[in-house]
Amino acid sequence: MINLVFRLISSLLLTTAFTFSAPFVLTGMILGLFLVMGYIPGCYWLATNCAGQIMDFLAVFGNGYPLQGIMVISFAFAFVGGLFDLFNFYRYQTMSGQ
Repeated sequence: MINLVFRLISSLLLTTAFTFSAPFVLTGMILGLFLVMGYIPGCYWLATNCAGQIMDFLAVFGNGYPLQGIMVISFAFAFVGGLFDLFNFYRYQTMSGQ
């Protein structure tokens, strides 16, 4: 029983940590790509406009602050990822007969 609870908690913590960090990593990679793209001659306008659009999109979820927006999206991802992990754990337990 203790082993089962330990497996559930460790799996749940890992899943929520990874799903929480995924929007940060993906958004950072996209903004970094636009930053590098801004150094290419002729692409500065496109890079700044695309990065501005992403920041405006994030600001919608954060009441005007892009950092709060990415935090809200990350918490939503972590919550849904945790629910999927709990469902998967439950299904595994019922299918294996434990």
